[in-house]
Amino acid sequence: MKLYYSPGACSLSPHIVLREGGFKFDMEQVDLKEKKTKSGADFTGVNPKGQVPTLVLDDGKVLTEGPAIVQYLADQKPASGLAPAAGSFDRYRVQEWLNFITSELHKGFTPLFRPNTPEDYKPIARDNLAAKFAVLDKHLAKNQFLMGETFSVADAYAFTVLNWSNFQNIDMAKWPNVKAYMGRVGARPKVQEALKAEGLVK
Repeated sequence: MKLYYSPGACSLSPHIVLREGGFKFDMEQVDLKEKKTKSGADFTGVNPKGQVPTLVLDDGKVLTEGPAIVQYLADQKPASGLAPAAGSFDRYRVQEWLNFITSELHKGFTPLFRPNTPEDYKPIARDNLAAKFAVLDKHLAKNQFLMGETFSVADAYAFTVLNWSNFQNIDMAKWPNVKAYMGRVGARPKVQEALKAEGLVK
């Protein structure tokens, strides 16, 4: 398999899952502005959306969208425990978290990264995110991970998106349970491997 990624982008989520699941995989970096891979190829020829993450399977099939990719990977290695069994109630709970992260957190950060976002809108975007962080903080007061005591694909995605607070000077100390959670997930050996591979930590 090959993962197309951009350092620190939402592609870090399936990158973490690939390592946590013990998969053999290749990686290719993408310049998202130029839509070119590091080898110089036109990335839109791989994924017409021009976005990461993009996973090319051994048989040539292409899978896009982070929440779909991480569930696919978890289902290839059910013994990993990265996602509950398909059809179980807990599986829908993981999907609930993945949807919350993608629609509320991920999209909540987007205006802060866009150069064309009006400056007077950015405080509103930050306030919207703060409300979502408060929801997470309350949940994490009683849980080690989003699904309780077990690390799942939802945590890989949540960690990836919450990590963007470092690039936006958002002090997570206001949400101590979220901050502690970030420390727990970030200390996992496979998470550290992924961060190092993307040049995000030394």
